[in-house]
Amino acid sequence: MIKSRITLKQLEAFVGVVDMGSFRKAAAILGTTQPNISSRISSLEENLGVILMHRDAGSVRLTEKGKALLVSARQVLWNAEAFLEAAERRDLVEDRLRLGVTELIACTWLHAFLRRFREVYPSVGVELEVGLSSEIEKKLATGQIDLALQIGSFDYDIGSALPLRTYRYAWIAAPELAGDNAGHRPMTALLKSPVLTHGRHTLATRELAKFAEAGNLATDQIVYSSSLASCVQMAIDGVGFALLPAALVRDQLKAGNLVEVATDWLPTALEFHARFDESRVPRFVSVAAGYAIETADAWDE
Repeated sequence: MIKSRITLKQLEAFVGVVDMGSFRKAAAILGTTQPNISSRISSLEENLGVILMHRDAGSVRLTEKGKALLVSARQVLWNAEAFLEAAERRDLVEDRLRLGVTELIACTWLHAFLRRFREVYPSVGVELEVGLSSEIEKKLATGQIDLALQIGSFDYDIGSALPLRTYRYAWIAAPELAGDNAGHRPMTALLKSPVLTHGRHTLATRELAKFAEAGNLATDQIVYSSSLASCVQMAIDGVGFALLPAALVRDQLKAGNLVEVATDWLPTALEFHARFDESRVPRFVSVAAGYAIETADAWDE
C-alpha cells in the first residue's frame, strides 16, 4: 500500500507544471501558490527517488523518467475522476475547463451549454476564449485551451474531432433595403451595394472573393468586420446586405427585423467540431464535448 506517500495533489502539480510550462502558471490554474507546487513536486520526487524534471530559468524540461511517469500520472488522475463519476458525485470534481469557441456559438447556444455543464460539474470553473477558429485551434495545439468548438478544416492534427453541426450561410437585409426584390436578387446586383460580412481571412470571404474574381465583379463595396454581432446590427440599420450564418440572425428573422434574400450564390456551409486532446485533458472534457453536441442538436435554427 502506498498509503499517503503519493497524493493526488502531487500528481496534479506534476501534470499541471508540464501542461502549463511553468510552476507559476500551474499554481494559478490549480488555485494555489508557486511554493506549494514546488513543494508537492519535490515531495513526489523524494518519495519516488527520481528526478522528474529540470528547472531552467523559468522553464521546465522533463527527464526521461519524468516522460515515462507523466503518462501514468495522467491515467491515475483520469481514474480518480472516473471513481467520482461511478459514485455519482461529479460535483466533487474541482478543476477548470478552458473553453474556446467562435463568435457564432457565443451568440447562439453557448449559454445553454454552460448552464448544462454547470448543473453537472458545479465545482469546475470555465475560462472562455471567443475568437476566430484559426486562433482557437492554435491555442488548442499549444495546450492553452482544453476544448475547442471550431470550424474545420484543421491545420493541426490534435486528438479527437467530434462533429457538432453544420450551419448554412444566408444573404439577409433590413426589409426596407430588400424591398420587393427579397424573393431573388442576382449577385451582380448585390455586389453593387454595400455588403457586410466577417473578416477577410474566413472561409466564406475567401470564397466570395474567388466568386467575384471569376465573374469579373467589383469587390470595393464589401465591408469586412471582425465582429459578427456588429454586422448584424449594421444590417438591421439598413447599412447594406449581409452575408452571415443563418443561425446568427434566427431571432431577427423571426421578429421581422431582417429578411432573407434569395440569390444565385452562397459559400460553403460551416462545419463545426468539438476538438480536444484526450491524452492530456481531464475526463470531464470529453463529457463536456458530448454536452456541446447535444446542445447544438437541440438548438433550433
